[in-house]
Amino acid sequence: MSSPDRRTSWTFLTNHTQVLLCLARDPDVRLREVAQSVGITERAAQRILADLVKTGYVHTERVGRRNRYTIDKEHAMRHVGQVGYQIGSLLDSLKLN
Repeated sequence: MSSPDRRTSWTFLTNHTQVLLCLARDPDVRLREVAQSVGITERAAQRILADLVKTGYVHTERVGRRNRYTIDKEHAMRHVGQVGYQIGSLLDSLKLN
């Protein structure tokens, strides 16, 4: 039997989702700030962003010395249980559109 004070290591949203939400909140956010907000390293945030760009969920645009991130809200979710749902549905349900 586990102790009631013991904290679990899982969260409701994956790091990929948390990074996506940070980008939805502020398209001009720096990856350093994303990493701090999510609680991961900056390198992990870079890898996650690369995944999101490679799969078409996020598009990057260079604006001066910074990047601006645009989310393709019509892009389909990947999990079998969400077939037919778009990523915009998730953002809308979390009030981050």
